[in-house]
Amino acid sequence: MTQRVELATVMDRLAVDEMVTEYAVAVDDGDWAAYRRLFTADGRADYRSAGGIEGDAAQVAGWLAENLTLFSMRQHLIVNRRVRFGILDHDTGDTALLQADYVNPMRFAGGDAASTAPDFVCGGRYSFALLRTRDGWRLRQVVVEERWRRLPDPRAVAVSD
Repeated sequence: MTQRVELATVMDRLAVDEMVTEYAVAVDDGDWAAYRRLFTADGRADYRSAGGIEGDAAQVAGWLAENLTLFSMRQHLIVNRRVRFGILDHDTGDTALLQADYVNPMRFAGGDAASTAPDFVCGGRYSFALLRTRDGWRLRQVVVEERWRRLPDPRAVAVSD
């Protein structure tokens, strides 16, 4: 591999990583216009394993906007990112697959204002499929595979009431 190819690969890895970070920030901040801009025109997301929907970016953004109002705080932590580049039209690096684990603590809206502890925490794995476009890297597909969740202990709530 030449130095030029190695540099291009490093730059692509950084750009793909930035897309995943932008995704997490858009969801956590509830910036649904930014969320939609991260996707290709035919981009889709699948949140069914976490009790959500599967659909195009606009449909999913609408569903997220409606359902995430339950939480006043969201904080995606996306780690262990593994990137693989692919070939499209005989050019290297036009596609990328990224798998990453996540932990997502959230705070229910209307809860104890003095508390900063999360009420709901879930975790699992994301699969991101990305495509290089004229506008840079964009998400073609996002699949959420929720593997666990922790809800408040109802006994603790009953004791504090």
